[in-house]
Amino acid sequence: MNSKIAVITGATKGIGRAISEQLWSLGYSLAICARSADDLKEMKQVLAKALPTSIEGNDQPKILTQVCDVSQEAQVRAFAKTIHDNWGRVDLLVNNAGAFTPGKLIEEEDGTLEKLLNTNVMSAYWLTRSLLSDLRASNHALIVNISSIAGLMAYPPGGSYAVSKFALRGLSATLRDELKEEGIKVTTVFPGATWSASWEGVDLPKHRLMLASDVAQSVVGLLALSSQAVVEELLIRPQLGDL
Repeated sequence: MNSKIAVITGATKGIGRAISEQLWSLGYSLAICARSADDLKEMKQVLAKALPTSIEGNDQPKILTQVCDVSQEAQVRAFAKTIHDNWGRVDLLVNNAGAFTPGKLIEEEDGTLEKLLNTNVMSAYWLTRSLLSDLRASNHALIVNISSIAGLMAYPPGGSYAVSKFALRGLSATLRDELKEEGIKVTTVFPGATWSASWEGVDLPKHRLMLASDVAQSVVGLLALSSQAVVEELLIRPQLGDL
């Protein structure tokens, strides 16, 4: 396959969708997953209609879709196997899928921490490890872990969500250290409040939050760096600050 290959989890909504759409416009082949088969089908149809006109023939990017609940290890590993069996190479891995349950650590329901750790941290751990051979097959591999400002500071009502995002930062830092000699880059992105489905119905002016495309453009910008440089951490906030 001549096109570069990107893997994006949680790809049908918000930041994940915006990243997928921008990479597709650049000619990347995509392996995307989400929990909803209908959402994946709709997104694949939209992308197919938006095929870059400058790309023809065998160079046309391709789309792999798979239903995957990233909180389930077996499903994550099955997604990785599909990618490996079809392509055997990954140039960009975006661990984007995540879940948010507001509350306080001292008040939230039992099991909340475990659920959020599986979705927000373990999913990235499982998928990255499962795709290591495919990342090593690339000459310019990049792993991007989408965290949150909640991974930098505690805030109400962050609860276990903040704990999981702090843990994701630790996972990223460790991967960065272990993979740097192999030429595989690792970047953690810390977005502030960004318009997505989770903000539907909120009575806020449009300009108060960032657009998902703002975060996507920042991620795509990482691809322009030479092999000699890496952005280890990227913090993006609304112009007027945090909510």
